[in-house]
Amino acid sequence: MNTINYLDRKKTALITGASGGIGYEFAKLFAHDGYNLVLVARSEDKLTQIAQEFTNKSGVKVEIIVKDLSEPAAPEEIFTKLQQAGIKVDVLVNNAGFGTYGFFHETDLTTELEMLQVNVVSLSHLTKLFLKDMVKQGYGKILNVSSGAAFQPGPLMAVYYATKAYVLSFSEAIANELEGTGVTVTVICPGATASGFQQRAAMEESKLIASQKIMDAERVAKIGYRGLMSNKTVVIPGIKNKLFAEAVRFTPRKMVVKIARSMNNKQ
Repeated sequence: MNTINYLDRKKTALITGASGGIGYEFAKLFAHDGYNLVLVARSEDKLTQIAQEFTNKSGVKVEIIVKDLSEPAAPEEIFTKLQQAGIKVDVLVNNAGFGTYGFFHETDLTTELEMLQVNVVSLSHLTKLFLKDMVKQGYGKILNVSSGAAFQPGPLMAVYYATKAYVLSFSEAIANELEGTGVTVTVICPGATASGFQQRAAMEESKLIASQKIMDAERVAKIGYRGLMSNKTVVIPGIKNKLFAEAVRFTPRKMVVKIARSMNNKQ
């Protein structure tokens, strides 16, 4: 009966960090395929504009929720609002996240605690809340946005790299737990991507960003979307990023850290 109910209704995707960058591109892909959307971000103006765009172009229903995921109560408030509205979430895209740049002993503690809340705690909290209903209905998809940073420590971005390692490990573990339930978990680990991330992290002058041509958000989102729909567990966009992720497994750990430091240094 749960499966029939799912097939009889239009699917809904919830996307956090949907006001720009990869999150916006994910929303565009879901709207194109006829999914109703729940878009979460801090900017009401941007969300309203995006909602109007997708409604006009694709004819889908768009619910916007203005929330700051650095606030501990935000995930529960999002979940409660959707339950009260009778909106079932079939696909959860945990895209929201940000980074900071600099020596750990010099960076701002408040900002890093907020980053841990967004990148780790809120992602886990939202997954916990929506996953239970997905398992009950026998269908669901979760896409967590990690990073190429997940595969090694990152001097000058120590906390950010650690949060993304958590997202990768967490996603792979629950993907295994959910085998046979009808629910899949995919984690995408993009390398440097053209978005607002670099500006917010104040790392535009790092070698990682300044010395190479980086992928655009649209391409990253398309690769991640295909991986999600194909039920892949780990998706790494780009040949260079895939090779690097494999190479760190066979490289002495001390050297891996030195290479990461070199790339994160400013030119």
